[in-house]
Amino acid sequence: MDLNGVGFLGAIIVGGLAGWLAEMFMKSNMGLIMNIILGIVGAALLNFVLALLGIYTGSGWLVYLLVGFVGACILIAIGRALRRG
Repeated sequence: MDLNGVGFLGAIIVGGLAGWLAEMFMKSNMGLIMNIILGIVGAALLNFVLALLGIYTGSGWLVYLLVGFVGACILIAIGRALRRG
């Protein structure tokens, strides 16, 4: 399995790191499993949105980390908005 140029195990590790960085940046309090989920789902979501806009990201773990971080921050912000609204 190849996720954006990163293997499956690499996607879990880099997704967890991206989720953890987003958690620190957004001052959130989530667990390890949620960080991994946020990083992977955030990367997939942001890649989808960017593809709709005609922007295609490269491959590799550094790009996956950056996209996962931004996507996870967006997911945390959406979660906070839904909880308050």
